[in-house]
Amino acid sequence: MMKLLIILVLVLAIIAIVQLTKVNQLTRTLRQSREEEITNADNKMNAWLMMVWMIVFFISTIVLYIRYGNYLPPPASEHGVDVDKLMSFNIWFITGAFFLINGALFWVSFKYYYRKDRKAWFQVHDNRLEMLWTLIPGAFMAVVIIYGLITWNKMTGPAGENSMRIELYSKQFNWLVRYPGEDKVFGTANVNMISAMNQLGIITEDGMNTMLGEIDGKIAQYTDSINTNRAQLPELRIEAMENQIYKWQRQKQRLLDLGEREEQGLSAWVAGKDDIITLELHLPVNREIEFIFTSQDVIHSAYMPHFRAQMNTVPGVPTRFKMTPTITTAEMRETLKDPSFDYILLCNKVCGAKHFNMQTKIIVHTAADYDNWINQQKTYVATEASPAETPGSTPADSTLSAQPIASLQAAPGH
Repeated sequence: MMKLLIILVLVLAIIAIVQLTKVNQLTRTLRQSREEEITNADNKMNAWLMMVWMIVFFISTIVLYIRYGNYLPPPASEHGVDVDKLMSFNIWFITGAFFLINGALFWVSFKYYYRKDRKAWFQVHDNRLEMLWTLIPGAFMAVVIIYGLITWNKMTGPAGENSMRIELYSKQFNWLVRYPGEDKVFGTANVNMISAMNQLGIITEDGMNTMLGEIDGKIAQYTDSINTNRAQLPELRIEAMENQIYKWQRQKQRLLDLGEREEQGLSAWVAGKDDIITLELHLPVNREIEFIFTSQDVIHSAYMPHFRAQMNTVPGVPTRFKMTPTITTAEMRETLKDPSFDYILLCNKVCGAKHFNMQTKIIVHTAADYDNWINQQKTYVATEASPAETPGSTPADSTLSAQPIASLQAAPGH
């Protein structure tokens, strides 16, 4: 009923404006004045209408602030409080500038409307004015930038010694989450090792030996073909095959070099054996987390709105930030009075046709619940058996080395 009344009022207002316009046209006709002739009364009326519109404009803005100003749920991380303070500071600064600048524009339009007996004063240049409207905004912008850098450094500065590291791996169009195992060290990953069963390209001794064996087989096949058929093959074909052999030899050497690397005292071929890979992001409350972001294909953006956190994930360039969750999923459900609420990780960079579907659940546990959850997860090379062959296991417990990611199901929320 209320909406109908509003519509009727709007319709009547439009009709009234139309009728007033017709009356004005009739008045001009009776006075035998042309429409393009602007009188002093017209200018004065427009000046007052500018002030009326300024009042309506400002009141509407204030109403929108009151109605929609506080639209975010409470921040669920330590730095989220700082981010909200920064955004509030920026909003109030912008709001003050909005009212000040627009108020001045409306007032100038009202005070200096055209009069036949007045002439505008023209000034070519004034250094004092230039300094005034350059230095004052510059000083305010410097404050905003410095405040923003302080908040940014809190998020991206060095993590503490007791922080936990988690890798978020983005690819069109899903997220993979990797936790270090008991050794607290991520295994080395390499793009050459990526496959349907190893989507992060984690290097293990068995996987490396299999890859090296495949490369050796290809090299031997091409070498035998060249030696056997050299007389029959064109020179260009032989040159192309030798070039391919050279590429495989270089790939093999790069893989062997990876095996010589160490990750915090552990062989790169060993460090990844106890890594844990999941489809959902599980976090302990009140513990600092250092996130490492990588991408397989294009630029994505890891966005966690409830934690006021966002970072681009760039192919070949790991990025990072740190965060300390402060509210568990269960506590946030109680705060929002929403038993179905879940934190969420989104891609905030348009990355392809299914960008809209690139999201996963974030579950924040108490410390005890998180320990129980992580202890139930299987490590990367714990087993090659399928879930059906392992008593008591579920698809969510299986490792990515056991089956393709498409067959995995997300773990239930906690």
